[in-house]
Amino acid sequence: MTDKQIDSSSLAMNALNEIPAPNPDAEHITALVKDGGHVTGYQLSDGSILDKPDAVELAKQGGIAGVGISNRNGNEYLKSLPDDTESNNLGNLPTVSG
Repeated sequence: MTDKQIDSSSLAMNALNEIPAPNPDAEHITALVKDGGHVTGYQLSDGSILDKPDAVELAKQGGIAGVGISNRNGNEYLKSLPDDTESNNLGNLPTVSG
C-alpha cells in the first residue's frame, strides 16, 4: 500500500461522523433508489428497500455492513467504507425503483 492509498483511506474515514460495528447477520447494500438523480433509499441484500432515514437508523444498529454515516446540511446518509474494492462503492451500485 502506498502513502497515497493510506492518505485517501484516512481522508475518507475522517469524512464519516460514525462507523457502526455491523452485526454478524448484517445486510449489505446492493442497489440505490434514486429520484431525480438523488439517492432516496437503498436496496439491501435480503431484497428489502429502505428509505434513507430508515437505512441510516438500521446501520446505526449494526444492521448494514460496509457503511459509515455522514452528514450534509443536517441530513444523515450512508457512505461506503474504503476497502480498495471499487465494485462495492455505493456510487458504483445499480439503481432500482423504489
